[in-house]
Amino acid sequence: MKPLRPVPLSPEQVDLVRSLVFHEDAHILALNKPAGLSSQGGRGQVVTLDEMLWAFARPGKARPRLIHRLDRDTSGVILAARTQPAASFLGKAMMARKIRKAYLALVTPGAPVPPSGRITAALRRVETGREARMQVCAPDAPDAEASETRYRTLGETEGAALLEASPVTGRMHQIRVHLASIQRPIAGDAWYGGALMVGGLPAPRLMLHAWALTFPHPEGGQMTLRAPPPEDLAGLLSGLGLQAPPEPTVP
Repeated sequence: MKPLRPVPLSPEQVDLVRSLVFHEDAHILALNKPAGLSSQGGRGQVVTLDEMLWAFARPGKARPRLIHRLDRDTSGVILAARTQPAASFLGKAMMARKIRKAYLALVTPGAPVPPSGRITAALRRVETGREARMQVCAPDAPDAEASETRYRTLGETEGAALLEASPVTGRMHQIRVHLASIQRPIAGDAWYGGALMVGGLPAPRLMLHAWALTFPHPEGGQMTLRAPPPEDLAGLLSGLGLQAPPEPTVP
C-alpha cells in the first residue's frame, strides 16, 4: 500500500483543527468535532477532519489516525491515535467493545416508555442512488446486523425529552434509527422523522452530541474524556428548560 500523501491545509484550517483539541498526550488526541464537519470521506466536503489531522504530523511521519467516526451532523468527542502502536491498541479495544460511548439526544414528543431501557432491533443498510441509510429489519433477514443501544431519560418537558444514549454496537446511524423505532426521533433529524421545531424553537441540525468516551489508555488504566454540548444544543436545551447533568453515566 502506498503511503498517504500529506493534504495541503490553509492556515485557517490548521487553526480550526488545533482549536478542536481538548486533550492530547504522546499517544492520543481528543477533539470536540463541530456539527457540519465530515469525519472522513465527506461527499462535497473539500477537507475532512481526518485530512485536517495532517496539521499534527511530524516531518516525514504519518498523520494521527481516527479511531472511530461521527456522522457529519453529529458534534462531540472523537479520538485519534498519534502512533501506529496506539492505533493498533485502540483498534483492538474498539473491536472488543472496550470503548464505551455516551451521547446526548434531544427527542420528541417526550420521554420514552419506559424512561430507560435497551433497544435491540436488528438493522440493515439500504442504498438509494448515492444515499445510504439504515432501517429496522427482522433479526433473521439475510443482511440483518445485530444492534443494541441503551438509553436513559435525563429530563423531560412538554413535547421533548433529553436522553443519554449509549451504543453497545456501532452500526451506521444506530442511535438515530433505534430512537426513531420507539417513536422518539431525534430533533432535527429529517432523515428519520425528527421534528424541525421543538417547543416553538427551531432545531438547527441533528440534535445529537457525542458527550463522553471511556476507554483503556495505551499507557494503562481507564480514561474518560467529556465534551460539553455546543452552543446550538445548549441554547435549545436552555430554551426548553432542560439541562445536561455534569457527569454522564457510561454503562
